[in-house]
Amino acid sequence: MLPRPKSFASKLLILFVVVVVAAQLTTWLIVATLHDRQAHALINDDLQRAAGIFARNVKERNDALAVGAAMGVRDYAFKTLFAGDEIDIPTLESALPNFKISAKADVVAALTLEGKPLACTSGRAAEASIYRELVRRADADPDSTATGFGYLGGDLYSLVIAPVRTPDIVAWLIIGFRIDRDYAKTLQELTGVDVTFFDHDGRVLAATPPVAVARDIASKILRRPETRMAVEVPTGTEKALIITRRLAAGENRFALLALQYSLDEKLKPARRLETILMWVTIGGVVLAAFLSRAFARRLAQPIVELVGHTRRIAAGDYATRIGHYRSDELGRLAEAFDQMSAGLEERDRVRDLLDKNVSPEVAAQLLRDGAALGGEVREVTILFADLRGFTTMSEKFEPRELLTLLNRYLDRMSGEIEQRGGVIDKFIGDAIMALFGAPIAQGDAADRAVAAAIAMERALTGLNRELAAEGRPPLAIGVGINTARVIAGNIGSHRRLNYSVIGDGVNVAARLQSETRKVEHQTNIITSAGTLAALRQPAKFATRSLGPVLVKGRVEPISIFAVSSVA
Repeated sequence: MLPRPKSFASKLLILFVVVVVAAQLTTWLIVATLHDRQAHALINDDLQRAAGIFARNVKERNDALAVGAAMGVRDYAFKTLFAGDEIDIPTLESALPNFKISAKADVVAALTLEGKPLACTSGRAAEASIYRELVRRADADPDSTATGFGYLGGDLYSLVIAPVRTPDIVAWLIIGFRIDRDYAKTLQELTGVDVTFFDHDGRVLAATPPVAVARDIASKILRRPETRMAVEVPTGTEKALIITRRLAAGENRFALLALQYSLDEKLKPARRLETILMWVTIGGVVLAAFLSRAFARRLAQPIVELVGHTRRIAAGDYATRIGHYRSDELGRLAEAFDQMSAGLEERDRVRDLLDKNVSPEVAAQLLRDGAALGGEVREVTILFADLRGFTTMSEKFEPRELLTLLNRYLDRMSGEIEQRGGVIDKFIGDAIMALFGAPIAQGDAADRAVAAAIAMERALTGLNRELAAEGRPPLAIGVGINTARVIAGNIGSHRRLNYSVIGDGVNVAARLQSETRKVEHQTNIITSAGTLAALRQPAKFATRSLGPVLVKGRVEPISIFAVSSVA
């Protein structure tokens, strides 16, 4: 064990070195973390953009093929091949290659009305399921067209189906382009990211990375669900961020598109900056060691006085002040001690106020305006959430087990509310009352409240999966949301206050929550017309009118709406 330093200079030297090292290392870690997060965010944006480019590119190619197919099936000579009682298969087989060239397609096939192949330019039969699926979808479409992916002889194709009419539909024409390495290379040039296509067994169909790397990726992501957001996957000696898209290719068959970007490549400039910061850290440590010895002797004498003042503060005497300050750093330190004493006095006052309010937003308002009774009229969005069937559930669980489950539920729901800027007004047993737009005004309070309700519904789905794994019954939730002008402020007595809102709008929100229990509404979230009108971004949410209803406590009926996410 190293001996403890005895001189003040030695102690100050160690202190300075430790502080500088800790600060610089913390800075380095923060910068490295921020670089990593930024790289993840940038790569995710690039990959999402690449997925969009792929979707648009496939659509554009399919549209071009659909135009060519439409022109071909209107050709009189082509239609006469299907006019008789029997189709002239040899003539049809000779006609399809010319059709393939004119349409700039990789494959052309003719099908019966039932989806049975008659002829194909590739000489290879496709999976019958994809033909059946395309025919089914084309039959259901007013324009009698459909697109999809399918396998022909082990190769993946993007296919378009068009009807052959004389004038009724007598056959179907399939036209498509192949998803091969040339297409993957083109997609890479368009997007700037590596592209790999796999079949449902993990076989590489087309890839821009080396085949060994592509196979390694397949083994790690094939059995995962489709990853809409980028996930980190080790690839050889590097790490890459990857998103995947499943491409349906018939019954129980699919292809997988993997878009990847090297994380190490993205972080190279950042790593160079981090190396520079490390050298700065070393220089800072050396400078701190030199300066600490230079100032040690000048700092020793006033410290005794500061120690005495510290002891008085430790004893709870916050009113004593040093009063006189030197003109150097220790003088400012003494002044800082006095400011600290004043701050501790303020802290005690804050504690008394915070005993009456638990929300940080409410506490900030109390510090600004004081704890007087009263309030103000303002527009607020109120959210009521209730756990359905809680009374019945209470009879099936022991009290301690029930409390644990309830706290678990309330913690999940509260987290979603607070994450979107909501303030928990109160817990009423298993019910939650939350405010958006009070005590701090929010221009998008209605949007936040609706987004919170949808997030609560999703969070409950995740919680129910956990409960199912534990052998517990699922939970159900009902959420009512209303936007109205109410009185917001401190309510209660002079001894005990609660920041809350009162008014008819609060009662309406509670009644809307009760409406979610009605089976005919078929929704967990109901909002009023007032909230719908207050939405800044209504396109983000899907709404369904439930008509006017007469809620308890009101003479006039109100219009209500079921709400869900568009995505």
